[in-house]
Amino acid sequence: MHRNVRYNCRVIFLNRWVTAGSSTTPFSPRLGAWSPGAVASSGTTFMAVGYQEGRCLGWPCFSWALSPLTPSDIRYRDDGWSLGTHSSVVRRSVLGGRPCNKVCLADPGHQLLASAHPPGLSCSVPIDGQGGRAGGCSMSRGACSSQERPCSPVCRKILLIRPKMALANEGNYRELRWFTPWSRSRQTEEYFLPRMLQDLTKQETVPFGDAVLSTWDTCIGSEVCEELWTPHSPHVDMGLDGVEIFTNASGSHHVLRKAHARVDLVTMATTKNGGIYLLANQKGCDGDRLYYDGCALIAMNGSIFAQGSQFSLDDVEVLTATLDLEDIRSYRAEISSRNLAASRVSPYPRVKVDFALSCHEDLLEPVSEPIEWKYHSPAEEISLGPACWLWDFLRRSRQAGFFLPLSGGVDSAATACLVYSMCHQVCEAVKRGNLEVLADVRTIVNQLSYTPQDPRELCGRVLTTCYMASENSSQETCDRARELAQQIGSHHIGLHIDPVVKALVGLFSLVTGASPRFAVHGGSDRENLALQNVQARVRMVIAYLFAQLSLWSRGAPGGLLVLGSANVDESLLGYLTKYDCSSADINPIGGISKTDLRAFVQLCVERFQLPALQSILAAPATAELEPLAHGRVSQTDEEDMGMTYAELSVYGRLRKVAKTGPYSMFCKLLDMWRDTCSPRQVADKVKCFFSKYSMNRHKMTTLTPAYHAESYSPDDNRFDLRPFLYNTRWPWQFRCIENQVLQLEGRQRQELDGVD
Repeated sequence: MHRNVRYNCRVIFLNRWVTAGSSTTPFSPRLGAWSPGAVASSGTTFMAVGYQEGRCLGWPCFSWALSPLTPSDIRYRDDGWSLGTHSSVVRRSVLGGRPCNKVCLADPGHQLLASAHPPGLSCSVPIDGQGGRAGGCSMSRGACSSQERPCSPVCRKILLIRPKMALANEGNYRELRWFTPWSRSRQTEEYFLPRMLQDLTKQETVPFGDAVLSTWDTCIGSEVCEELWTPHSPHVDMGLDGVEIFTNASGSHHVLRKAHARVDLVTMATTKNGGIYLLANQKGCDGDRLYYDGCALIAMNGSIFAQGSQFSLDDVEVLTATLDLEDIRSYRAEISSRNLAASRVSPYPRVKVDFALSCHEDLLEPVSEPIEWKYHSPAEEISLGPACWLWDFLRRSRQAGFFLPLSGGVDSAATACLVYSMCHQVCEAVKRGNLEVLADVRTIVNQLSYTPQDPRELCGRVLTTCYMASENSSQETCDRARELAQQIGSHHIGLHIDPVVKALVGLFSLVTGASPRFAVHGGSDRENLALQNVQARVRMVIAYLFAQLSLWSRGAPGGLLVLGSANVDESLLGYLTKYDCSSADINPIGGISKTDLRAFVQLCVERFQLPALQSILAAPATAELEPLAHGRVSQTDEEDMGMTYAELSVYGRLRKVAKTGPYSMFCKLLDMWRDTCSPRQVADKVKCFFSKYSMNRHKMTTLTPAYHAESYSPDDNRFDLRPFLYNTRWPWQFRCIENQVLQLEGRQRQELDGVD
């Protein structure tokens, strides 16, 4: 047993939940998924459960209950469970079996078993085999383990420790850095519990490994997050071996349009093999760049029977459905290919559980009807996900609000709209009776009797916007910024940065004796770029100064979080000044494309009644860092970049998602753009992109932490790990492109000569 291997596990335990005077006679089954939200139904319940990370420890879990549930039964108190209060848990703990970078120092598994609150839960618990520190939901085999495997506890008796068999090790996840997957399929061994757990459960050993639970009337199997996404998921063989109910405690983060894939995986799993699938996904900010987006669901035989919210400020959400287990057996009996495969499958070890989920007495109990899944549009996802992420950052940082440089362009307007959307969600949550949100907002505004009712009024308390004009700014952008600030209710400031810029340029001239000029005044490209950058960097310094002192100047306590507004396309190309206003505390739009941002802003025009956004959408995108031409904008972003935002999105997806370099991208774009661009034009565009991308990649090393929303994000913190020192000439790749262009042009000339 001293193998020194660390696993990421789900510890499965049983608690019979019987209220005083109630009968232990089984009720009819209710199957459900529980993730952040707050309603419960009476009766015996089988639920998938997830808690908002930051209040509780944040593991999705499942429950059986033998008595009526009430909201007080499912709302945990903060004693020892809340991050930043009594438990010493680092923000990036494991969520649903997803370890990130830090070590979890609390022992919530011991607390959960010892607590009087959670009877009836089968949870994913961060528990260490030594009873000491835990790397999230982990279990160590051996007394002196130095490695772990990612693991899940049913009447204060641990029935099974189920180690994770497939680890996420791509994109934002590095589970193999911390854990080892359990590779012994359908095998278990005895695990000796730590003494503090032995005192609670009165057990010395429990099964550890790949097994399923067998009740009087059905069989229950467990998958852990990533296992659903693998080519050969455990539910396939479990279903062939007779498992009828599959549970999945997941930690799947939000990406635009990803919900379709998640729902399709579950429905397809139950379409091919039959069965009931309960998915409970984490909801809330992970303390970093990710937002876990819920979507708890209950599916059976390819149909959805219950859908949870994707975005919410509520801590707990309960889904229930009443389903007939006989429907699974009838469905499977009709699939001959499935039955032939089942006859050859190896059996799973079974852990017997002495209770039933079903009842033959209540024949009038209505069963749930299938529903159609309702998806958010990408614009709706943007309006909700980043807004919830902002709320989590604001309440957990204990700052008094946000400071946003508002330029009058689409990007900063979108960021302002996200804060306004956050205020809408806060007011709606308070109206629904969410006392936790009410307590948080009172702490933020430093007023214990305050109750938010109007989003615009709340926005005026938590958002300060600032238009930082220069001699190169137009009156149009100033007016647009002011009108938007008035409509959302933010505290708006207008100021001029010219005195500071002139002082800095004057200092340079005083020291060197040289006076740089803009290009329109006869200056070189180097002079022109330096004069633009000094304006941008001054704005960053001013933003932080006002974020620290603007509330002080108004006689209010606290400071403000500075918001950045660089979109994912500009970050990809490096079309930003290092340490300008893109440098901030957090950036809610940094993982979103310009195209999607424009769609989101258009949605805000209609949903929030903000007509000022119409003129912002109609205006050309401009940095306004060069002198105006007759008082009007002479510089546009797409002209500066040498490409359109639509083209940038294509480059980004091909580079990251399709894994193409310059030559491979050129080959793909020849076909994609064959009706609009010649081979020479495609080659020039690809060369332009990769030259600028490689030249500016160093800017990603200091990029402001941004909400992760796109699969082609260039964030090199943990998602897009690339060098930042490239040969910007790309000699071999560009030479291959040039040779191919010459061949294609020669072939075209031959074809034309043949026609003549």
